[in-house]
Amino acid sequence: MKFSLFYFADAAPRRDAGLYRLLIDGARFADEHGFEAVWTPERHFHAFGGPYANPSVTGAAVAAVTKRVKVRAGSVVAPLHHPLRIAEEWSMVDNLSGGRAGVAFAPGWNPVDFAFRPEAFAERARVVAETVGQVRSFWAGEPANVVDGKGQTRQVQLYPRPVQDELPIWITSGGSPQTFEVAGHLGAGVLTHLFGQDIEELAQKIEVYRQAAEATSAQPNVVVMLHTLLGTSREEVRSLVEAPMKEYLRSSLDLMSHMPADDDLDPVTVEAVVNELLEQAFERYLADTGLFGTVQDGWKRVEELRAAGVDEIACLIDFGLPDSTVMEGLRHLRDLKQSCDG
Repeated sequence: MKFSLFYFADAAPRRDAGLYRLLIDGARFADEHGFEAVWTPERHFHAFGGPYANPSVTGAAVAAVTKRVKVRAGSVVAPLHHPLRIAEEWSMVDNLSGGRAGVAFAPGWNPVDFAFRPEAFAERARVVAETVGQVRSFWAGEPANVVDGKGQTRQVQLYPRPVQDELPIWITSGGSPQTFEVAGHLGAGVLTHLFGQDIEELAQKIEVYRQAAEATSAQPNVVVMLHTLLGTSREEVRSLVEAPMKEYLRSSLDLMSHMPADDDLDPVTVEAVVNELLEQAFERYLADTGLFGTVQDGWKRVEELRAAGVDEIACLIDFGLPDSTVMEGLRHLRDLKQSCDG
């Protein structure tokens, strides 16, 4: 089993020069201790994930301070960008990293994100496969036909030329079996999670994916993102993650904005309902959808995922904990990785 780091911080708590300190420190740690990759996402116009508006920029920063660890987007929202621009940016990251770039593509889901390209929202799922094909073609050195500023058709090629002959690609899935199948047919990997699907359901989707991938020459690759903190005891980890995880979930769910409008609704009652929902969500994360507890607890989760057909765990580490707590947890995660390597 391979291990990587995944970032998706909430921007609200911090507005100082330390916003990206954990990204850099964690990337250096991953590089020094044989982790597979560092993933950064694309998010817009909200505190949840707000530090990560452009994964090629954060990827370039990671590339500059590391030597071995892969540098990946998790994910580029394909419909928001021209495919040639994606190829250009990630070719630069590939050069800055000496050939360590990789990209997961997602269709996007939040209508507000599509302020950049509102016309792309309706066809966003279809656009992903088209974007993958165009990026691959341009990356391979094939010219692209474009219309220039004077309305003339021209041919352009990618510069700088990338280091890798092929860009490693994943398709991001929230759990749809159809997306797993599409990824297989495209010869791409899958980046997914355990929100709304358990490990047994995931195993069934991975089987669909691998069957679809048999017709391609690509090596199947399934990456599962898990919120992660390991420590010396389950009780210690629970005490450390409970408050920040609940605030993180509050930001991600944005429950208050989805409450039905009711002038007679008691704010105290609303808050009690929200807190109850957050408590239920936290318990589910702790038990089923994260990587929490001791190294031994982690080893059991790894074996469950390995049996389901997972190739890599992307450990989401920045969900509101102090940087020092996260870095200490990485030492336990390193121990888990080493035990799995052995």
